[in-house]
Amino acid sequence: MTRSINAFQALTLVSAGMGATFSAHAQDDGIQLTPVVITGISPSSYPSYQIDRTKVGPLGEKVLLDTPYSISVVPSSLAENQQLQSVREAFRFMPTVQGENIRPQTRGLQAGVVQNTRVDGLNIAATTDYPIEQFEQIEVLNGLAGALYGPASPAGTFNYVLKRPTTEPLREFTFGYASRQSLTEHLDLGGHFGNDDLFGYRLNLLNQNGEGYVEGSRLRRQLASLAFDVRFSPDTRLETNFSTYHYLSTGFPGTFALARNVPFPSAPDPTRPGYGQSWAGDDNVTNMFSATLKHDFNKDWHFSAGVLRETNDRASTVPTNTITSKTGAYTTTTATTTYSLDTIVSNTVALNGHTELAGLSHDVFVSNTGFFWNRYTPFQTGAITLGNASINDPLSFAKPPLPDFSNRYRSVNTVQQSISVGDTIGFDKHWSTLLAASQSWIHTENYNKQGATTSKYNANGISPTASLMFKPLDNMTAYLTYADSLQQGDNAPAGSANAGESLAPYRSKEWELGYKVDVSQVTLGAALYRIERPYAYVGANNVFAEQGQQVNRGLELTATGAVTRDLNIFTGISLLDPRLFDTGSASTSDKQILGLSRVVFNALLDYSVPAVAGLGFNINMNYASRRPGNYTNTDYVDGYTVFNLGARYRTKIAGKSVTLRIAIDNITNRQYWANITPSGQNGYSGSDNGTGTLGAPRTVRASLQINL
Repeated sequence: MTRSINAFQALTLVSAGMGATFSAHAQDDGIQLTPVVITGISPSSYPSYQIDRTKVGPLGEKVLLDTPYSISVVPSSLAENQQLQSVREAFRFMPTVQGENIRPQTRGLQAGVVQNTRVDGLNIAATTDYPIEQFEQIEVLNGLAGALYGPASPAGTFNYVLKRPTTEPLREFTFGYASRQSLTEHLDLGGHFGNDDLFGYRLNLLNQNGEGYVEGSRLRRQLASLAFDVRFSPDTRLETNFSTYHYLSTGFPGTFALARNVPFPSAPDPTRPGYGQSWAGDDNVTNMFSATLKHDFNKDWHFSAGVLRETNDRASTVPTNTITSKTGAYTTTTATTTYSLDTIVSNTVALNGHTELAGLSHDVFVSNTGFFWNRYTPFQTGAITLGNASINDPLSFAKPPLPDFSNRYRSVNTVQQSISVGDTIGFDKHWSTLLAASQSWIHTENYNKQGATTSKYNANGISPTASLMFKPLDNMTAYLTYADSLQQGDNAPAGSANAGESLAPYRSKEWELGYKVDVSQVTLGAALYRIERPYAYVGANNVFAEQGQQVNRGLELTATGAVTRDLNIFTGISLLDPRLFDTGSASTSDKQILGLSRVVFNALLDYSVPAVAGLGFNINMNYASRRPGNYTNTDYVDGYTVFNLGARYRTKIAGKSVTLRIAIDNITNRQYWANITPSGQNGYSGSDNGTGTLGAPRTVRASLQINL
């Protein structure tokens, strides 16, 4: 496949021009040195990581304190200070989101490929590790939200908010470095132009290329993202977005799988060549276009309508190392990807507003949302065996003939559409209730290589929710929420008797009791929940079917914001009891779900030194307790504690604002399994084991950010 983005050539020229701007002209031929003046900046606290309000689907713009949901938000200020590169890295700061999957999970439940993930409220594929540089913030609504967004896994809703045009001109350039030889250039431009600022723009260009933490590895990220707005009137605007992203990652450790009755070994050194292959990895191109029309009828009533089209083209040769003995022997395979292309066209229309009726306040909404989703499978599929090695003696293998991932056929088509209505009724200043429901339609059709339909189904159903909210004082809210949500059925995994078959939709249920309080500039939150959902697995008859039940119970505690003018925190703890029932086997029924820690804790402390204007330090601790390595709970994988340290200094050079940042991730160089998941994305496959990915070693990141 041809993969090139002309914008990166422009980025190189712009970067070179900027470098020339800040260079001092000194040569032996008598050219006079250009003086460079360095000045300090006035003391000021760094922006708080507390987010007070955001758009919550069809509910519209809401104060988070007043919503009957547990919602976590990672703002761009945190992402910049931590020098994050991807959405996946942002999830580490949310203890409800366990593991380092590209397809994320909250509360111990994994998201669907398309149903749970959105950009600006429009469905996208979760199979790309999106660059965080194009987003203003990352939002996660924990738990069921089918009444607002339509059928989805009970894993929550992940919404990525794109950067929009800035009120004041923005000219920001960042040059970054990571351990070994990985260099990054990022340009962020924003502003308005035209009569009465008719047009607005936000352009992000990114180029990262170099060797990663494994000798011979390579990481390349190339992004061109443009947000372009047209303001037809003070009340009406059109927001458009265009982006193309090329992600290439080779030579990093592959995935580790287990043969039957083989436990996970201690995590090996991820920097050793051989656990990955220098020629193998991910080569992904994601293109996205969206347009949303927004109109404010008045201060109370608002309308929006949007459409998004995305293509997610993947050529994945990430190796799988299947450990076959307790001594660490393994067999390496590659090219195990089932799908190489996803195309999604998603849509949403929403009307929401506020009114007073019969002495009660009403915040009402009606919306329509859905998507058309096609998946394509290469004609040539099947794992390619590379050879045998061992944990203690990993080997590199020659590159074999690989399949043509662009030679493919449409194998699955899914259409989903939902109509939602709801009303938040305020009885007085203390009591209110949210009542909402969606009526949804799902159509799925599977095809073979000849284009013939092999299976299909049509289903529909209602997903209701109800919440009772109580505000003892203006700065606090207690709530009780019940949700009942439809979810698209899973696809039977390879190797089962009905491989590729789409199961009929499931229905999940959740109870959540929560409490939120704003204390000065800090938001404290607590949520106690119980989620149950049907569980599909491959039974003794080798048929993948709905045959069990998963019940997850948990408690979440969070604290976010500015404790003092100089100390900001972003902390949380998740206590989880995820269990599987009704498996037909005493050895697996009422046992803890594979790969999930019962305790996950993350604490970020960010301190601005008051005595030295512009100087700041941060420390982050991420902890996860041990996890079952199989469904019988006879094998456990060690947990981990990882510390990251960082510092920044903001000053002015030649009248320009400059920020220097440096960070050391995994400062103790802990070797650990970052992620343990079922061997099939759908869950229990009958093999009673999982797959694992290694955590990154100690790495250094540094960046120089210049505001022109």
